[in-house]
Amino acid sequence: MKFTKMVKPNEVERKWHVIDADGKTFGRLITEIATLLRGKHKPYYTPHVDCGDYVVVINASKVKVTGNKESKEYHRHTGYFGGVKSEKLATLREKNPEKLFKLATRGMLPKTKLGRAMLKKLKVYPGSEHPHTAQVKGN
Repeated sequence: MKFTKMVKPNEVERKWHVIDADGKTFGRLITEIATLLRGKHKPYYTPHVDCGDYVVVINASKVKVTGNKESKEYHRHTGYFGGVKSEKLATLREKNPEKLFKLATRGMLPKTKLGRAMLKKLKVYPGSEHPHTAQVKGN
């Protein structure tokens, strides 16, 4: 009988992926990022192990959205009565694209410690400069 290989955390080989978001559709880009962070693109994907790679997104403020999503709102609560704060997608993209990408990607990852560990491997930068050139070149 043949069994499926269950990879252990110390056997995972991590790579660095640089994704240029300039002119790409936001939702399709997020699904690609979530797949890379989970490790589903690898032949030895194991659901209960963090098999994913590191993802560096550059030009995040230049991503495009289709339809009427510019007016989409992201809500959060401060913890106080009446403390619901809302931000539109368009303002988030201009002011804090890292938060926008992390919020959208978090929705596609597991809601556990494993998902939080995967999200830490996502690095988002509004411009084309990033400090991870040494890691990416070694790949």
